[in-house]
Amino acid sequence: MPRTIHIALKKTGKALIQALPILAGVLTLVSLAVANIPKTWYARLFTNTPLDPVIGAAAGSVAAGNPLTSYIIGGELLRRGVSLLAVIAFLMAWVTVGFVQLPAEAMFLGRRFAVTRNVTAFVLAIVVAMLSVLTMRLVGITPRITP
Repeated sequence: MPRTIHIALKKTGKALIQALPILAGVLTLVSLAVANIPKTWYARLFTNTPLDPVIGAAAGSVAAGNPLTSYIIGGELLRRGVSLLAVIAFLMAWVTVGFVQLPAEAMFLGRRFAVTRNVTAFVLAIVVAMLSVLTMRLVGITPRITP
């Protein structure tokens, strides 16, 4: 193995070992948030007002989650009467914005980058939600919610 690859692997290994406690802390915080916030809380949060997408994006930013479980939560929120606009904003922010992970992201990628990425993802979660609902209405699609 060439010397430069060996040095790069050694540096990468050191960085990974240094990052493990921080990553473990972030994963623990996210897991605690997901486990301790009841799913019924999300439905009570939304009030069917024009602020719902902003509330959804804010709640999703704090909650943080993975895309796999978003289908289940999205369906439950829709069944409980939460607007599609709010659900899309919530899920977009839930997957792309990471308030809990922000300190770790800032440490590894730089504070300016981490804040800029998260603010941009927050705003785009709201914009994408609005454009998604508008597009669905224009093409005549209405979501079916099964009990």
